[in-house]
Amino acid sequence: MRPRRRLLAGAALAAVTLAACAARAEPAGDAARGEELFKAKLCARCHAPTEPRTAGPLLGELRRPQGAYELSGRLWNHAPGMFTVFMQEGLAWPVISETEMANLMAYLNADAARDPTPDPRKGQLTLVSKGCLKCHAFRGEGARVAPDLAEVRDDYAPPARWAARMWSHTPKIAAKALELGVAYPRFTADEMTHLLGFLRTGGARRSPRRRNS
Repeated sequence: MRPRRRLLAGAALAAVTLAACAARAEPAGDAARGEELFKAKLCARCHAPTEPRTAGPLLGELRRPQGAYELSGRLWNHAPGMFTVFMQEGLAWPVISETEMANLMAYLNADAARDPTPDPRKGQLTLVSKGCLKCHAFRGEGARVAPDLAEVRDDYAPPARWAARMWSHTPKIAAKALELGVAYPRFTADEMTHLLGFLRTGGARRSPRRRNS
């Protein structure tokens, strides 16, 4: 096998292994506590159980079988809009811990087992296509506004940890994107899963070129 192919295969294997470890390390959420949290964090103010609708989708639209990282992507997408509503109503942005996020995921029927096996190559394409490098660097390539995404951090796994930390920082990210005139990225389907799969590997290192003798 050629060096480059070995590196890509190794990166893919690492992503699969890390995803499996993340799923095992994630404590099981408690749906009943997640329901209590949903009410305590004022989520029900915007997500009514039945018609008429309020500011956000109906509760039934949120509570559906979905992947954990899929839900993370949905939270990411809607955080700026939710933050605007909270600001208009004079409410503080709710703090959600990793354990609370795991419970909330259980209540919303999100399960990491429903997420696909991460594909690092698709994740790399997502990193570029979503404009992440307009604020972040990756192995020194890109902007310096935010941290280098190649730094292996425990933020990237397990799902509830990533979602909780992402939730905490998303309003700041949206504000910075607005300040810089950069489009706030949106994630669909499995894009978040593949992106994190790529980031966990730190990227495939290029092998040095051989000199001709």
